[in-house]
Amino acid sequence: MKKRLFVTGLSGFVGRHIQSRLTTPDSGWELLSVNSRFDLCDRNSLDGLWPQMPDAVIHLAGQTFVPDAFRDPAKTLQVNLLGTLNLLQALKARGFNGTFLYVSSGDVYGQVSESDLPITEQQLPCPRNPYAVSKLSAEFLTLQWGLSEGWPVQVARPFNHIGAGQKDSFAIASAARQICRIQQGLQAPVLEVGDIDVTRDFLDVSDVVSAYLALLERGEAGQVYNICSGVEQSIRSLIEQLADIAQVDLQLVQDPARLRRAEQRRVCGSPARLSHATGWAPEVTTQQSLRAILSDWASRVRQE
Repeated sequence: MKKRLFVTGLSGFVGRHIQSRLTTPDSGWELLSVNSRFDLCDRNSLDGLWPQMPDAVIHLAGQTFVPDAFRDPAKTLQVNLLGTLNLLQALKARGFNGTFLYVSSGDVYGQVSESDLPITEQQLPCPRNPYAVSKLSAEFLTLQWGLSEGWPVQVARPFNHIGAGQKDSFAIASAARQICRIQQGLQAPVLEVGDIDVTRDFLDVSDVVSAYLALLERGEAGQVYNICSGVEQSIRSLIEQLADIAQVDLQLVQDPARLRRAEQRRVCGSPARLSHATGWAPEVTTQQSLRAILSDWASRVRQE
């Protein structure tokens, strides 16, 4: 018999991939539908939301874009911290006592010296933007809730993830969209980019979903887990690979509007705790991921 899973943020990038994954007969999980639309910032919209009590919850929903967090930090805290509190209170009122997986972010680590790479969960968080502050605050809230209520709560800290369906406000998705526009004659062969000589730890979204489901099955209550590949790659190298796959010659031009404050030059995480606890390992290669992203954007650009 399948266990019931409730996921917030199903309409988002990762949420749509979770939906797709759970339609397979061997998923082991039944995605729980709810009675009505809800807003985590509106406590009343959560009352009576679940016709059946979930066995587990993945809390994905939130404000995820760092520049928006700088523009409106109050809203980011309202959504990411107080929205999480509203969800926890609504679940408690309904009698929930299952596994609660809070999806935080590797961004909570902030500036990490190169001598401390790869980043492990032992690294003290030092958030450098309002988004990371909101995620770390919600981490503490959910872990405290687990202690107070006796729920098996876990925290996931995903690093950068890429894949089909991502918004073009993110670097690799933006590059793929522009390359597809160049392919289709809609744009000159010039790519507007931010700072692309930083390195990041990228995972395909499919591997991220696999990690979340593995944690629900085999993760340890009260633990924090990095969701990452353990490999650092520069954004420039991924853009060059996209251009090679698409067979497009282009010029890269830096757009000051795409530069972010408090930028970490190198990022590489350690997935050792996750792998040890669950046996998880990445399965999708970078080339496979980039081909899927280009295919997705080719069809999306044609429909623009």
